[in-house]
Amino acid sequence: MEWVLAEALLSQSRDPRALLGALCQGEASAERVETLRFLLQRLEDEEARGSGGAGALPEAAREVAAGYLVPLLRSLRRRPEGGPDPSLQPRHRRRVLRAAGAALHSCVRLAGRPQLAAALAEEALRDLLAGWRAPGAEAAVEVLAAVGPCLRPRDDGPLLERVAGAAVALALGGGGDGDEAGPAEDAAALVAGRLLPVLVQCGGAALWAVWGGLAAPGVSPGSGRVEEKLLVLSALAEKLLPEPGGDRARGAREAGPDARRCWRFWRTVQAGLGQADALTRKRARYLLQRAVEVSAELGADCTCGPQEGNGPSLFWWSEKKKDELLKFWENYILIMETLEGNQIHVIKPVLPKVNNLFEYAVSEENGCWLFHSSWHMCIYKRMFESENKILTKEGVIHFLELYETKILPFSPEFSEFIIGPLMDALSESSLYSRSPGQPIGSCSPLGLKLQKFLVTYISLLPEEIKSSFLLKFIRKMTSRHWCAVPILFLSKALANVPRYKALGIDGLLALRDVIHCTMITHQILLRGAAQCYLLQTAMNLLDVEKVSLSDVSTFLMSLRQEESLGRGTSLWTELCDWLRVNESYFKPSPTCSSIGLHKTSLNAYVKSLVQEYVKSSAWETGENCFMPDWFEAKLVSLMVLLAVDVEGMKTQYGGKQRTENVLRIFLDPLLDVLMKFGTNAYMPLLKTDRCLQLLLKLLNTCRLKGSSAQDDEVSTVLQNFVMSTTESISEFILRRLTMNELNSVSDLDRCHLYLMVLTELINLHLKVGWKRGNPIWRVISLLKNASIQHLQEMDSGQEPTLGSQIQRVVSMAALAMVCEAIDQKPELQLDSLHAGPLESFLSSLQLNQTLQKPHAEEQSSYAHPSECSSVLEESSSSQGWGKIVAQYIHDQWVCLSFLLKKYHTLIPTTGSEILEPFLPSVQMPIRTLQSALEALTVLSSDQVLPVFHCLKVLVPKLLTSSESLCIESFDMAWKIISSLSNTQLIFWPNLKAFVQFVFDNKVLTIAAKIKGQAYFKIKEIMYKIIEMSAIKTGVFNTLISYCCQSWIVSASNVSQGSLSSAKNYSELILEACIFGTVFRRDQSTKREDHYVRICAIKFLCLLDGSNMSHKLFMEDLAIKLLDKDELVSKSKKRYYVNSLQHRVKNRVWQTLLVLFPRLDQNFLNGIIDRIFQAGFTNNQASIKYFIEWIIILILHKFPQFLPKFWDCFSYGEENLKTSICTFLAVLSHLDIITQNIPEKKLILKQALIVVLQWCFNHNFSVRLYALVALKKLWTVCKVLSVEEFDALTPVIESSLHQVESMHGAGNAKKNWQRIQEHFFFATFHPLEDYCLETIFYILPRLSGLIEDEWITIDKFTRFTDVPLDAGFQWYLSQTQLSKLKPGDWSQQDIGSNLVEADNQAEWTDVQKKIIPWNSHVPDLDLELLFQDRAARLGKSISRLIVVASLIDKPTNLGGLCRTCEVFGASVLVIGSLQCISDKQFQHLSVSAEQWLPLVEVKPPQLIDYLQQKKTEGYTIIGVEQTAKSLDLTQYCFPEKSLLLLGNEREGIPANLIQQLDVCVEIPQQGIIRSLNVHVSGALLIWEYTRQQLLSHGDNKP
Repeated sequence: MEWVLAEALLSQSRDPRALLGALCQGEASAERVETLRFLLQRLEDEEARGSGGAGALPEAAREVAAGYLVPLLRSLRRRPEGGPDPSLQPRHRRRVLRAAGAALHSCVRLAGRPQLAAALAEEALRDLLAGWRAPGAEAAVEVLAAVGPCLRPRDDGPLLERVAGAAVALALGGGGDGDEAGPAEDAAALVAGRLLPVLVQCGGAALWAVWGGLAAPGVSPGSGRVEEKLLVLSALAEKLLPEPGGDRARGAREAGPDARRCWRFWRTVQAGLGQADALTRKRARYLLQRAVEVSAELGADCTCGPQEGNGPSLFWWSEKKKDELLKFWENYILIMETLEGNQIHVIKPVLPKVNNLFEYAVSEENGCWLFHSSWHMCIYKRMFESENKILTKEGVIHFLELYETKILPFSPEFSEFIIGPLMDALSESSLYSRSPGQPIGSCSPLGLKLQKFLVTYISLLPEEIKSSFLLKFIRKMTSRHWCAVPILFLSKALANVPRYKALGIDGLLALRDVIHCTMITHQILLRGAAQCYLLQTAMNLLDVEKVSLSDVSTFLMSLRQEESLGRGTSLWTELCDWLRVNESYFKPSPTCSSIGLHKTSLNAYVKSLVQEYVKSSAWETGENCFMPDWFEAKLVSLMVLLAVDVEGMKTQYGGKQRTENVLRIFLDPLLDVLMKFGTNAYMPLLKTDRCLQLLLKLLNTCRLKGSSAQDDEVSTVLQNFVMSTTESISEFILRRLTMNELNSVSDLDRCHLYLMVLTELINLHLKVGWKRGNPIWRVISLLKNASIQHLQEMDSGQEPTLGSQIQRVVSMAALAMVCEAIDQKPELQLDSLHAGPLESFLSSLQLNQTLQKPHAEEQSSYAHPSECSSVLEESSSSQGWGKIVAQYIHDQWVCLSFLLKKYHTLIPTTGSEILEPFLPSVQMPIRTLQSALEALTVLSSDQVLPVFHCLKVLVPKLLTSSESLCIESFDMAWKIISSLSNTQLIFWPNLKAFVQFVFDNKVLTIAAKIKGQAYFKIKEIMYKIIEMSAIKTGVFNTLISYCCQSWIVSASNVSQGSLSSAKNYSELILEACIFGTVFRRDQSTKREDHYVRICAIKFLCLLDGSNMSHKLFMEDLAIKLLDKDELVSKSKKRYYVNSLQHRVKNRVWQTLLVLFPRLDQNFLNGIIDRIFQAGFTNNQASIKYFIEWIIILILHKFPQFLPKFWDCFSYGEENLKTSICTFLAVLSHLDIITQNIPEKKLILKQALIVVLQWCFNHNFSVRLYALVALKKLWTVCKVLSVEEFDALTPVIESSLHQVESMHGAGNAKKNWQRIQEHFFFATFHPLEDYCLETIFYILPRLSGLIEDEWITIDKFTRFTDVPLDAGFQWYLSQTQLSKLKPGDWSQQDIGSNLVEADNQAEWTDVQKKIIPWNSHVPDLDLELLFQDRAARLGKSISRLIVVASLIDKPTNLGGLCRTCEVFGASVLVIGSLQCISDKQFQHLSVSAEQWLPLVEVKPPQLIDYLQQKKTEGYTIIGVEQTAKSLDLTQYCFPEKSLLLLGNEREGIPANLIQQLDVCVEIPQQGIIRSLNVHVSGALLIWEYTRQQLLSHGDNKP
């Protein structure tokens, strides 16, 4: 069309100046500039043929260039997109730019003046050097692309080099920051796609300049420019790789670059193969494939060595090994392309080819790498970084299995890959999930493979590499915050590495950092296990000659002893043995060297450690200094006990005397100091603090874990030593606490230390036997009296000082300790039950009294000059003083809690107050409760526990008279609980105390009795706790366990009305019976939700059906369970197997089965219809078994319900569908049902009549169930020899014979065999199998329920909070059912899957063809202008070009041809016109090729064709999924659109992608990631047509 228009213009006038001048006038629209472009191209062709006007044309071209095109391009350069001219949209601006550039190219060639091209290039280069931020960058690129081919390589060589350098810099450095990244990437793509291909065509200096910029050292693969670099490389691949025969063609000319010989090129390709962007990976694969193809075609040897060292080449080619090399690279590229699918079922069959790659890559002769191992790592890196976690797991497992079948040579890249990408992949917790069918509690398969791999790999490493590799491996574990599961398995793998002297002090510090950095927030059990493995790692891999005992002891302090290194554990024993074996090899410790010991000995080290610890330094003289840190005390105590146990290992038969001697050697310095506590008043304060800290830590660390604690000689000797110092220590503590010696803020920590020591001394003396003459007795009595006296004296109203306020806090803390000791140990009761001075004083305390903050000048008078500023700063802080006051109030409530428990019988239950109470806090409970509410607002969450204990005593007394106050206490306490995290140590004690006072049995009874607001508040809190338990594991366990235990106690103490209150809270038991959420596989093993259900079930098992209150409770629960089942059934008509709905219904019927033996006939009479109705519901297999089972049990126990059972078969067949299978399955157990019925004939006759009717049902499943029931019924009849059934014998026998003698191996015969072998009909006995194991473990397992729902019987026995009677017998199954495995037959409600006949109407209009000559029918939505199209015999009005040159299959091409013709595309471009004669093409095209213009463009010609169409104003659109793809539903097609379709398998090649103006992708919802190319093309063609028709419709008048 353009050539026709050009001819028409030239026919009007042969004067080019006039023609060109006319076109250069007026507004510079896209159409005008495009017309100018193709006119100039026509004139250029005539000039080339010698038919143009030689004189006028060059001058006219110069005038057009200088007077019109250059100013136009300048104006476009100055005006950015979206600039002052809003009429010029970005898309039209791009059309103008391209057309103007092409016109300028023709003008320069016509003008014949090279200087013009150079001048234009210089001007455009200046704009380009301004960077992508300059508004004229795009226009500058178009100018340079237009005039570049006109530059002279020899004369303009420097200019070409500068242009090439600037273009490469812009292409590689286009990535901006923030919002500027988008324009930068667009500019880089424009330069790579437009300018650089033009420059390299110039060859020579420009080509080498481009290559020099690409291969420059500054642009490394790790610099973050991989995407941009691959964009350029793929665009220039044909010029950067040698051409076959290229050297001969060039002759004497300089040879071009060969990218294959550059290691930077291959590192960039490898980096691209592992990029997250799919398009970048595709470009890398394209470059690799082209390099292999070029190498094969050239046939010459080629080598590219690695960057460093003498390792294998990154790429090499040898004509002798051409076949092997081609095989290797073909497999490699196939694997990388397959991995793009991200679908495991597609990728898994290809994985064996990875093993083949290793076989090719390793030389069998000398066992070295033939190919660089980094290529294999690219495959695994791609798998590790896949979006599909299943594929990631497969990749990790495949990598870990490498050494199971082969031994690979050592490679540094391999080790770096393990420490890098592999460990990054291993940080994903979901990889360690159990395999399907693997029992809960078994080790992760991936964890086992990791362990085996690490052991094997390290054993094969060269000796000089092992140490550095292990150190890097451990340091990698500190480089990120790992989750608990990965760190556990990595630690376990390290712990299993065989003993090897690999780690020195750096390794020990790295292991310590793993513990400190990565395990702070981990779950306690997992964290403890990881610590154990890391300690084993240290013992296995440490080179003891490089570390000292001091280093080892510091490392041991990083372990939490209560979580991992407890004394008496196997790990403690292993550590002691390790120390025993290696103690003489350790490097000398600084402590030993300082005292002249050059030989390392554990005993000597520990002895010097204790001496240095006890020894007082010169600076430790201040009386108001802060308390020392506990670290040293922990370290010394740990090492002392380790040394004692090591010594015990050396002399196993030394006995107690030997232990005593060794321990005395170590502790003599400490014991000497402790004995002087009571007599030496001038002992430095820090020394006393350190000694008491060490004493406490020794006692705490010495406690054995496990059952052997009673026989521990070390513990006994240590306790005897400590008891010998009791008098001295207790006298010292008494003096410090009562003589006003504690008078600064820092002394409060000392007070806490003294009270802890005193408590330990009390416990020791109670352990050996309490005697009244004991010194502790006297100290406690004096401490109590002195504390009361101090507190009374300070209430005199004097102005408080810091010292007096601190002493007040100390005295209250001491009283609290005395009260706690008396409360926990009745032997310490100092007074009778009559109120003494302590009780009278505590009862008269002013609760929640805050301590007035002393003035700053008063504080300074008590502080040592050197510490005055620090003490002043600490105590003057409002927050610091607030903590002191909170502790004071906390201690008040500890004392009050003791008082309320002791005198709870004196608390009045009415609101009336006693006029003259002798214990005000006890006898005025309302005031005390109000104070408790006030305390809850004042105290922090870690200090409210004693207030909760007081509320437990007060609330039951006041719930009737002061309900509103009690409700307020519920709300405030719940607010505190709900704000805590369940990882905090304070959460569980607070929750337990909260449950004990809100759900106290007395509170529940009173609340249910009065049915006031408290009753509903308690239920509200109950549901909130259940809701909380979904995210905080174990919360519901606390509630249900406490309630069940309290109800059991009340049931054993009270007769008939014992469970009357529990009946009002049966919802709690209901929720417990059905409790449990659906969790992911990696979460399920961490949960203990089973114990909630176990607790409730064991509680129900204890109920007695003969007890009326028990009976009413169970009946109420049964009705609520049925209600729940109906509610779940109605909530969702169809629910999938193992869904939450399925599980809840399953738990409902399990509980009903447990309740059944205690339900009587009268009650069942009221619910039997509901049970039968449940059988008609669409249920999963496990639920059907439970319903059938309970119906069998009911009919067996109460045959009176048989008439109602027969009625179930009377429903209409359409209503029953396959639900009748439930009742037929019940009939198959009629022998059990009629077991206790003397006269069975009538029942059997009725059963036979019913079953025979269903044996001829049209549904196959129904017939199977009926035939199974018939067979079993007939067996019973033959045993009984009933004559009345002789008439039925022929029918029954023939039916059974027919089904038994079915011929062939079809599904019918297989299903008949399977259903007969099914456990429910072949093995299951409804009476003998009735036990907890069958209900909760065997049946769920056999019926296909997920493993999370199996509750093994040992869980019932291990849960002892609710003990069952000794005579309880129905735990275990006594039959063969427990030995069965799940079969392949499961019940399904097939009827619900059938398509109903009356729903078929909506499918009648399946296909509606659009017929062009009928397009005038008015019912079409879009106004398709087929009349005009038909009149013009198929000549399209559309401007759409569809390019299908890359498509191979004739069927796809034929379908596309038909689609293009139907929707009026202007042309279809194909790779070869010969395909139209293919019969498959013709079959699909149905003669469309006769009405549609077809153009042949071979794939190698596509770049030139696309460039030409760009200059004609077409927008090149690709159908490809890239990071920047636009959604088809959001994209607006230009009128001049060219649609490029990719190859069926590979898509659009990387070298063509940069020619695209835009990528469009079709939104998808499924798993498969791609559509057939014809379907994709048809969708885009239709969307283009729809948009164009709508736009034309809008433009109609």
